[in-house]
Amino acid sequence: MNEWLQNELHGGNIHVYQDCCDFSANLNPLGMPEAVRQNVIKNADLWAHYPDPDCRLLTAKIAEYEQTTPQKIVCGNGADDLIWRTVQALCPKRALILAPCFSEYRRALEAFGCEVESFALDEASGFLPDEKLPAALHPSLDLVILCSPNNPTGRLIPTDLLCELSRICEENRTYLLVDECFLDLVPDGKMFSARRFMNDLTIVLNAFTKTFAMAGLRLGYAVFGSTSTAETVRKTGQYWSVSTPAQFAGLAALGQLEHLEKSRKLIVSERDFLMQRLRRPGLQVYPSDANFLLFRARNGLRRDLIEEHILIRSCENFEGLDGTFYRIAVRSHPENELLLAALRRCL
Repeated sequence: MNEWLQNELHGGNIHVYQDCCDFSANLNPLGMPEAVRQNVIKNADLWAHYPDPDCRLLTAKIAEYEQTTPQKIVCGNGADDLIWRTVQALCPKRALILAPCFSEYRRALEAFGCEVESFALDEASGFLPDEKLPAALHPSLDLVILCSPNNPTGRLIPTDLLCELSRICEENRTYLLVDECFLDLVPDGKMFSARRFMNDLTIVLNAFTKTFAMAGLRLGYAVFGSTSTAETVRKTGQYWSVSTPAQFAGLAALGQLEHLEKSRKLIVSERDFLMQRLRRPGLQVYPSDANFLLFRARNGLRRDLIEEHILIRSCENFEGLDGTFYRIAVRSHPENELLLAALRRCL
């Protein structure tokens, strides 16, 4: 494993690569809405006080957006915080995750002594979850974690398959956590949400991080099928888990649905453009439903692109992938042109 992987588990490390155009973090290419920035600044006088530990205003607003009750919403310091708190609260002994997928699932599960099983996604089918997955959901599982669109593959779980997985988990009394942090950036994304198949064992994870380019503010939330499970997770972890600036940012962001619609249109257009142009030199580019693309190229491409002031995500530390896999975010057209020009020089 490359030396950089010892210290970099994720993308977005602009603190080390300060002069690079960052394609390694999958954020909204239109950036943070100005209304969010202004609402944070406007309430700066409140930063001197402790934040509301229950996020009451924000939770009520999210519940309205998600068409549920505030008692079934838990806010956290980003989606990562909620992954760890949920695992700690549920104390699963055995869990199933996909491979490849976001590494924090396994890290959290193993940190609390959970035995982790992996379901390998098939590269030949573009890493799309298929009919083999339900057979892997045996009754001895306490928790199944899915991601839709999946990171780093960008694939949505088909709705009929998601419905079947939800049904099996309910029958087996297995918790089902579905990470939907990229789903709001997908056109008609709600049609693919696990919220359609909610039961008392379902947990749906979302975050403002990607959707509204608020990674530094750290704000996520989970929607629970069970009020009692939500309360258990709410009581787990640090008391003041969401800062005052993050709460006011979230309140403003939920009013920026037009910004989201513009973002979706841009992402679809630029993703198609990138896919076509990346394939010209013969690169293997995998289908994606998300605001990022997975592709294969030679080893060492990330290092060479850093010399070109472009930062991409090596996927070598994703289970089932190696140093020839890379992930790039879909950004603005001028930025995407910069990436393509740098790739031409490197390849």
